[in-house]
Amino acid sequence: MLYDLEANILCWELAKDSIYTTKEFGNFIIHLSKVGKPVLIEVLDASKFIGQFNSLQKKGLEPIPPISMV
Repeated sequence: MLYDLEANILCWELAKDSIYTTKEFGNFIIHLSKVGKPVLIEVLDASKFIGQFNSLQKKGLEPIPPISMV
């Protein structure tokens, strides 16, 4: 996972595959392989996204643990 402070973008690389197309869902951009497998997820305006997790923790709610991509 990488965070670009200047661009305020959070990126998760999910697979080592070539990007064929992208789908945009609000502040999320999902890059897909030719067979439709997610390769990379970008979160735009990432500081706002991270702030929402911090808000949940302050309310006593635990975020869902990440899934291992083995």
